[in-house]
Amino acid sequence: MTNADPRGRTTMDGLQSLGDVTAEIFGLPLEGHSVQESKPLKTEDEPQGAPLKPLVFRVDESTPGLVQSVLLERGWDKFDEQRQDVEDWNLYWRSSSFRRAEYVNVKPWQRLNHHPGMTNLTRKDCLAKHLARMRSRYGESLYEFTPLTFIMPTDYTKFVAKYFKEKQDLGTKPSYWICKPAELSRGRGIIIFSDIRDLMFKGTYVVQKYICNPLLVGRYKCDLRIYVCITGFKPLTIYMYQEGLVRFATEKFDLRNLEDYYSHLTNSSINKLGASYQKIKEVVGQGCKWTLSRFFSYLRNWDVDDLLLRQKISHMVILTVLAMAPSVPVTYNCFELFGFDILIDDNLKPWLLEVNYNPALTLDCSTDESVKRSLVHDVIELLYLNGLRSEEKKCGRTSPGNSVVSLARSHHHEFCATPNSSSYASLIEFTTGSKSDPAVQNICPKHTRTSQLREMMSRRDRLLTKEAAKSKPRHKAWHLPRKMVFPYASQSQPHKMKGPAGDLPEAGSTPNDHAGNFVLIFPFNKATFRASRNGLNVKRIIQELQKLMNK
Repeated sequence: MTNADPRGRTTMDGLQSLGDVTAEIFGLPLEGHSVQESKPLKTEDEPQGAPLKPLVFRVDESTPGLVQSVLLERGWDKFDEQRQDVEDWNLYWRSSSFRRAEYVNVKPWQRLNHHPGMTNLTRKDCLAKHLARMRSRYGESLYEFTPLTFIMPTDYTKFVAKYFKEKQDLGTKPSYWICKPAELSRGRGIIIFSDIRDLMFKGTYVVQKYICNPLLVGRYKCDLRIYVCITGFKPLTIYMYQEGLVRFATEKFDLRNLEDYYSHLTNSSINKLGASYQKIKEVVGQGCKWTLSRFFSYLRNWDVDDLLLRQKISHMVILTVLAMAPSVPVTYNCFELFGFDILIDDNLKPWLLEVNYNPALTLDCSTDESVKRSLVHDVIELLYLNGLRSEEKKCGRTSPGNSVVSLARSHHHEFCATPNSSSYASLIEFTTGSKSDPAVQNICPKHTRTSQLREMMSRRDRLLTKEAAKSKPRHKAWHLPRKMVFPYASQSQPHKMKGPAGDLPEAGSTPNDHAGNFVLIFPFNKATFRASRNGLNVKRIIQELQKLMNK
């Protein structure tokens, strides 16, 4: 007999739910019990009373200090290659990208903080190409959130023709443009110009129409740093952080002086060096940053619909990710934290400026401290909540060994995985140009704490499956447990159950609606979930998004 508990989980009489199984193995409290009452499951070769070891994170010289600090706060251990086995780590977070071989060799119980192929979104010229392709395929109006863009030197002739045509149309009025190096960040190498004779570049640049009517706060220009986390591409799963940063220029906006970067650029790396950084500025105050919540509160005081603005930004994020998502090789053990830089004009229209591969996690002020530390904590929460997921099986068949990946939420949590190598086949083929061989597919860790927990979960899985085979439960869809910030995101979504007991979701299961301050913005309904679960049907997703935007 099958019962549905108040939270929508399907359980069976006489069998433990996945939450109870996981709690027992990880040493977590069962429902209605305190942490002190719960006892971890022991292996035969483990001394009675031996505590479970903490999770292990791996870093290199590029890893932000804040990330290391947060993980240590949460009870994680730092990987020591002198003392520990080369495979005995759970999370590798670094600023630099990973080599292709590292994606192939990563084990099921490990996570990397970068997906392969992300430069298609974060290099300015690549982003411009992808958005131009989407604009030509799905219409100008849908992708009008980016300024007119030319890639130099390839589009130089087109740019010159456009420049002189606009100059002729405007007569004596000046035409404003901004030129950015394709690969640089933090405002380096940027030129703002009106006269084409001032344009000088070496290498690959993008030239865009300069937005001359930005929304000003106390006569100061600003932009928004929106944090977005992608936890997977099959199904495509996008979360947007509800808090963020607003970055201000430290001199008053003035189109008569295009060379004053403290007036026109909002990069904190530039403005913290300006003479007015420490001064009390009109409305803005001291420094050059606000929290996003403070900015939206400011807008509400002027009767601005901040919820509508948030929705427009979320649509922009989804459309931007859709431009490059089909080109990303499928991997189930990666995530990516992006920084979307968005400018709001005086008509309250959001414009996408760029997408940052490694959004800065340095702490330059108290605003940074309050936003970024919570951000990193919530990224770990997000990975934990989205970790209980079975892996994809070829030909639409579920794997006998389902992945159970759970990143720690606190020092009471432990990490384990049941490896299933089929999910790595497509990536191995992508990186090596050939089918994966049995030696690569037979991925198995050495006899470590991770392997012990993996073996315990496998034994418990087999026991539950055997017991559950005696009955035929009914599988019920569950609903998202909490109301979303965005009205459309609170709709019920399908939840596929794995196995007779309904213990594990199938590959492509419904993602959690939120974690900490992260809110799920895609998929946002059943149709978009189905359209991204087994390959990305971009046309279908665009149709659903247009319906939503038209409302």
